[in-house]
Amino acid sequence: MAGVESAQIRNVVLMSHGGAGKTSLVEALAFAAGAISRQGRIEDGNTLADYDEEEQRRGMSVNTSLASFAYDGAQINLIDTPGYADFVGDMIAGASAADIAMILVDATSSVQVGTETAWRLAEQRNMPQVVVVSRLDRENASWEDSLASIQDVLGPQCQPLQLPIGEEATLSGVVDVLSGKAYMGDEAKGSDAPAEMADAVAAARDAIVERIAESDEELTLKFLEGEELTEEEIANGLTGAIAAGTFVPVLASAAVHNIGVRPTLDFIVAELPDATAVGPRPVLLNNETGELACDASGPAAALVFKTLADDFVGRLSYLRVVSGTISSDGHLFNMQKDSDERPANLSRVLGKELIRVDKLVAGEIGAVTKLNNTTTFDTLATEGSGIVIPAPALPPPVFSAAIEPKTKADVDKLGQGLQHLVEEDPTLSVRRDPDTAQTLLSGLGESHVELGAGKLQRKFKVEVDLVDQRIPYRETVTSTSRAEYLHKKQTGGHGQYARVALRVEPRGRGEGVEFDSEVVGGSIPRNFIPAVEKGVTEQLPEGVVAHYPMTDVKVVVYDGKHHDVDSSEMAFRLAASQALREAAQTARPILLEPIMIMRVTVPETATGDVIGDLNTRRARVQGMEQSKDMDGSAVVVAEVPMAEIRHYATELRSMTGGRGTFVAEFVRYDPMPEHEMQKVVEKIRVEAEAAT
Repeated sequence: MAGVESAQIRNVVLMSHGGAGKTSLVEALAFAAGAISRQGRIEDGNTLADYDEEEQRRGMSVNTSLASFAYDGAQINLIDTPGYADFVGDMIAGASAADIAMILVDATSSVQVGTETAWRLAEQRNMPQVVVVSRLDRENASWEDSLASIQDVLGPQCQPLQLPIGEEATLSGVVDVLSGKAYMGDEAKGSDAPAEMADAVAAARDAIVERIAESDEELTLKFLEGEELTEEEIANGLTGAIAAGTFVPVLASAAVHNIGVRPTLDFIVAELPDATAVGPRPVLLNNETGELACDASGPAAALVFKTLADDFVGRLSYLRVVSGTISSDGHLFNMQKDSDERPANLSRVLGKELIRVDKLVAGEIGAVTKLNNTTTFDTLATEGSGIVIPAPALPPPVFSAAIEPKTKADVDKLGQGLQHLVEEDPTLSVRRDPDTAQTLLSGLGESHVELGAGKLQRKFKVEVDLVDQRIPYRETVTSTSRAEYLHKKQTGGHGQYARVALRVEPRGRGEGVEFDSEVVGGSIPRNFIPAVEKGVTEQLPEGVVAHYPMTDVKVVVYDGKHHDVDSSEMAFRLAASQALREAAQTARPILLEPIMIMRVTVPETATGDVIGDLNTRRARVQGMEQSKDMDGSAVVVAEVPMAEIRHYATELRSMTGGRGTFVAEFVRYDPMPEHEMQKVVEKIRVEAEAAT
């Protein structure tokens, strides 16, 4: 299909828990449509969607991929997203470009946490939804259990539009409930449904008709009066009910054996809303809230929803054209970066294959190569239009690790490699911790960060090690102490002479460092007081317990002595530094540790386990409240030392079956218990000995 119209386009994002078979279904749909000549398998490393080396190694999707192809007069754009929780950012990005959510449920495990995540995302975006019960040919697959789980967790609006013929090894086809036709294997034409399924088909049809009737007042009245709905009313009502979200069709499939695949293709074309039917998209127009219709003759505007660094074509940007028409000989303006871009190389995408086109119209999803300044979630629009397509909200990072380049050459390449990494995946972030001097890579979990480090090596040729983030402890004093230090050194010519007496006092938590002078009588000349302060300032970052910076102390110089010839700024700096060190050592110094405030969202049934676990982490639970975003969930609020939650993302996920999430924010420093302080001091000592 060379040129298409917006009304021909169906944009479908496939989402699920990991391992539910999205990639296999994309492969089967493309094969059934004739877009590819053979079906690959992830085990062979040759699937349409999972073509990345890392995906083949892991046997699962870790990136968003596209499959665009023509079928029965329509242009179908499938967006395959990862199902693993660490890569939910790609699921959100894929949903931002699509109009319809196809949510897969593994028939061997029913609704899982990733299913619920996908469902909530589709609801938040008001997307029409379709549920596909997949892998029905597998051992222990159960259509009945899966359907019951879907209706119990996702809602009674989920009703089967197809019924499987057989199950597990006996699965042979599916029955279309409304037409009563059976589609055996990958047959294109239907036949009569098995007689023994007549009652089940009739019951399923009645449930669908009732749901369709409920979505329209005229149909409701007709249905309540006992009149039969016509086939045309059912067909039109079905499309409307799906678009409105009052009816969610449940389909059946076994993609590996092409069972239920062609009926799914036909359903996408016949019943799912096209790009013009899902309503205008919310945008900002000159910083004011507005809407933009899917109109090929409107102002050009596109959202870049994924950026990839490709070995052959350079930067590859996936985009959704929201309005207007983008031509390869035209110009667009990056609204966030205030820069001109030329989309000279436009393509539709079929896996890793780029199919060149001259233009993309409103509703289309495609790719453009070699944009200069454009990254993920930037808006490309006609200059002067004032159009900005809001970026979707992404979850904040919950795990950080330090990146250490292995060689000097890697140090030189690290900055650019990290920049490319964050461009590809905006749920990753990079920052330099000024307290520990570490470069931190943060993401949605340990696997996410590990994958990022692996991508640095594989794609950007930067070899790095991942190590634990160091905790930025502080030191302070708990009592007042005095000390004096005489710095005296005699060599040929002028010597060095300075005596400094100072006092160290504790300050309130969070009050920082204060320096004062009580010197009278000129024992230290006024012009040397700044040198004393500088010596104090230089010693404060070194600490006296474990070489962590000192804070919340007041340092007062109250006496000293100078020599008319041998005293100098350098001498007073050195004397002040040593005097502070000696005073702090006798002022009962302690370690302060960073305290985080955490909000942990978990199913109400898991709150006891989570609170018990937090107590083992020296947490102070502040309370519990109902979640505003997730039904049946509670939010546990607690203060906990930062050192206790470095790997909490992984541990919480294990504890709650993947349903727990959290956010943490620094609030203050608190004194560290003596036994914990000794552990840190001993660790520092061992590391210092190993270094020497």
